[in-house]
Amino acid sequence: MIPLLRGVDRAAFAAALAARLRSEGVPVGLSALEDLARALSVVPPDSRPRLYWAARITLVRRQPDLAAFDAVFAAVFADAMPPVGSRRGDNRTPPKLAEDESLVAVPRGFDESGEPQGTLGLPWATLPPVVSSAGDTDSDTAVPQRLASDLEALTDLPFEALSEGETELLGRWLEACLRSWPTRRTRRRRPGSAGRQVALRATVARSRRTGWEPVELVRVRAVTKPRKVVMLCDVSQSMQPQIGAYFHLMRALTVVLGGEAFSFSTSLTRLTPLMRHRSAAQAVAEATEQVTDRFGGTRIATSLNALLSSHHGNAMRGGIVIIGSDGWDSEPPDRLANAMARLSRRAHRVVWINPRAAAPGFEPLVGTMAAALPFCDDFLPAGDFRALAAAVTELGRATRASGGC
Repeated sequence: MIPLLRGVDRAAFAAALAARLRSEGVPVGLSALEDLARALSVVPPDSRPRLYWAARITLVRRQPDLAAFDAVFAAVFADAMPPVGSRRGDNRTPPKLAEDESLVAVPRGFDESGEPQGTLGLPWATLPPVVSSAGDTDSDTAVPQRLASDLEALTDLPFEALSEGETELLGRWLEACLRSWPTRRTRRRRPGSAGRQVALRATVARSRRTGWEPVELVRVRAVTKPRKVVMLCDVSQSMQPQIGAYFHLMRALTVVLGGEAFSFSTSLTRLTPLMRHRSAAQAVAEATEQVTDRFGGTRIATSLNALLSSHHGNAMRGGIVIIGSDGWDSEPPDRLANAMARLSRRAHRVVWINPRAAAPGFEPLVGTMAAALPFCDDFLPAGDFRALAAAVTELGRATRASGGC
């Protein structure tokens, strides 16, 4: 069988046909031209119907454009040469749209007289219109439902309503989010083309290749590393619903950033070695068992002074200190104010996350919270998944904008 477009460049033919269609108002994109050229290479157009269906399937995307396409196709191939070959029925014309402008199905084949035999369905990737019975109403029409992800579905739930698996999902999200933690400049330097300082020793050593002429300067840039972070979590009775979620945040800070984790109630407990466990559930369980004074009273000032006086207090120097507590304390407010003043002078940034800060009408008027607030750089609510995610995002944005050493 001799092809109908023998010796014709397929790409040029597709471009010319598309130009005629565009002049008639049929939108034809570049991807449609590529589809037509590939279709003609896979299925050679040895007859006018084959060429018709190949062009119609690839170039037409909307049902209202079928009439214009049929008119252009008929105008282009109306005066074409008779079909080549000895097979009968090759001069049959492509099927037309019905009077109701419904879609025409692809013929399964043709008999000896040129009439189509059976159908194979729609000739393109367009879904048919929804057909409903007379008794159906618009409200009964099935519409695809967009469902939220497992993470998004938990954003508005309080921490006490989350299961262990859902809390672990929160922990994995926190680990992924903290990988973009802001960095700080160190005193170390390394070679870098974008550096502003010239390394004299390396430049002189390289000048040996050019007769001791420093043709190429070796530049160095400062080495950056993530800022140190220390988190203290209140494990008193009033913080019981939030302890699990805050422990997952502490573990993410410890594993991803190498931070320090402490819990406090009536005394201070270091949880950093336990939080480094490979399993998040096992780490949280062991940390919970290690805290012997949980669900008791609260002594925030005593715990902060104990940390500042220990050798672990150097971890807060130039770092970010996160305190997770509702601010209820049994000690005088002036003691906490003195401890927070020492902490603010040593740390780069002090962030206080309070699970009750988002409650309607909340104001930090409690003596302890009011005494600590002037020394906090950020005071953020963190009573549910969404608030905690916003707090972590705001923390990274604020520290990134502050810069400095």
